[in-house]
Amino acid sequence: MRALEFYSGVGGMHFALSRVNLDITLARAFDWDQTACKVYSANHGPGVVERLDIASLTVEKLDSYDANIWLLSPACQPYTVLNPNAKGAEDPRAQSYLYLLQTVLPGLARMPSSDGSGRHPGFILVENVAGFEGSTTRQIQLNVLKELGYYVMELLLTPLQFGIPNSRLRYYLLAKKTPFQPSVDGELGVPGGIWRHIPGRPAEWREDNVDEIRSYLDERPVPSANRVPEKVLVKWGRLFDIVKPSSRRSCCFTRGYTHLVERSGSILQEAEELDVRAFLSVSNFVYGTNIHCYTQTTETFDEFLDAQKQEVSSCAASLEILAPLRLRYFSPSELLRIFAFEKKDTNDKFVWPEDVSNKSKYKLIGNSVNVRVVEELIRYLLSN
Repeated sequence: MRALEFYSGVGGMHFALSRVNLDITLARAFDWDQTACKVYSANHGPGVVERLDIASLTVEKLDSYDANIWLLSPACQPYTVLNPNAKGAEDPRAQSYLYLLQTVLPGLARMPSSDGSGRHPGFILVENVAGFEGSTTRQIQLNVLKELGYYVMELLLTPLQFGIPNSRLRYYLLAKKTPFQPSVDGELGVPGGIWRHIPGRPAEWREDNVDEIRSYLDERPVPSANRVPEKVLVKWGRLFDIVKPSSRRSCCFTRGYTHLVERSGSILQEAEELDVRAFLSVSNFVYGTNIHCYTQTTETFDEFLDAQKQEVSSCAASLEILAPLRLRYFSPSELLRIFAFEKKDTNDKFVWPEDVSNKSKYKLIGNSVNVRVVEELIRYLLSN
């Protein structure tokens, strides 16, 4: 089989497809971002990704690839809850996906084929942000796919369900020309029949089945390279989500990581021993009772905020209070492991061209899919 990848970014869906161990060729990928295309080529070879406006693709051009699988991750900005002015289908960034739905797919379906079923793909996978399920674009998508005879399944999934310590809830759509087995109609989930797990997998995730963050960290981190700037800590430190190496969850990392604070991703407290000491102190006080009371981080920040309120306190003095926590951003290589571009205990190595800045790396990763989740969805879509 042959596949096409739309809104390909750095090639997350290509990585996922390569791991399902089926005889599938990624015939072509499409994206507009020049840096993303450069990174894609560094990892998947030259001549695979084409930089263009997806709205310029014609029915005839896409038919020429003879692809039976479409993988798509359209722009999320029209639907994200982080954008208070999100316009959904009215947003210009939504137009290329609507063009594929309303013009290209029906055009391919009308083209003659040997079996009389049309030339549109047999399998489709779409990824977008949680919130897409409430959009008018989603309703247009469902109407078009059902008119073309597709069987459709929708899901809301997070990497936590696959043992990855990151709460990145995403909307997924699977579509195929033949029925899902067993039938997925009428599944009880969220309103609208959206699944919260892949059929055959557990409906709930357990925290003790999720990896600790420490297994995704660099062996020799460079704290100075990822240190949170002092001016950011002074002004916005109270808004950070702080995790430790033993944590089994982190907040969703977005394209704004390291230059936005709120809801852009967690930062790491390397000094985990501070909370361990606080825990032991409380445990000894109650004669060994197993009371989980990790208080040191909270107490340190309370002291920091109190110091900021004192007019006589300088910024330097308040920052000294936070210094023992050793706070830093996750590095790009650590995020690549969390996003499953690089797999633990393997020789997988993601390649960055030398001229790609750290800011661009964070942006490109934040725009990407979680490779492990997409891998499992492709496996399920094709296994039926």
